Amino acid sequence: MKKVLFPVAALALLSCVVFGVGQAAAAEYLNAAPLNEKSYPISEAVRVGNLVYLSGKLGNMPGTPTLAAGGIKPEARQAMENIKAVLEKHAWSLKNLVKCTIFLADAGELTQFNEVYKTYFPDFNYPARSAVGVGGLALGARVEVECIAAVDK
Repeated sequence: MKKVLFPVAALALLSCVVFGVGQAAAAEYLNAAPLNEKSYPISEAVRVGNLVYLSGKLGNMPGTPTLAAGGIKPEARQAMENIKAVLEKHAWSLKNLVKCTIFLADAGELTQFNEVYKTYFPDFNYPARSAVGVGGLALGARVEVECIAAVDK
């Protein structure tokens, strides 16, 4: 038993060193605006080592709680634009995305979401992805997208 555990533990430790995870990696909180009593209790993104965890984005118009009108496709487009804007603000791009999770108010709208989503990756280098149907989203949204990006240190 000890012979099996040692290589696994060594591999886990090596992974932490290679990917910048562990005690030495400090979190950097990237916020869109100064926090105040009216702010939502989230960070726009959090960077740990070379990974950036973006908070979920809805298809709302920037700076407002108003969703893009017209249903899943306009909301999907605006959600992707909101993600793109966060990345570009920090000199990154959609090419840095390595994983996205899609939350859909109606899982039956995945095909329509995909029609919009694939236009953001014209070279077909899609991030790894999961999509799930949920019971409801903030603001009555049809879709929420959260992503992880890999960036230079």
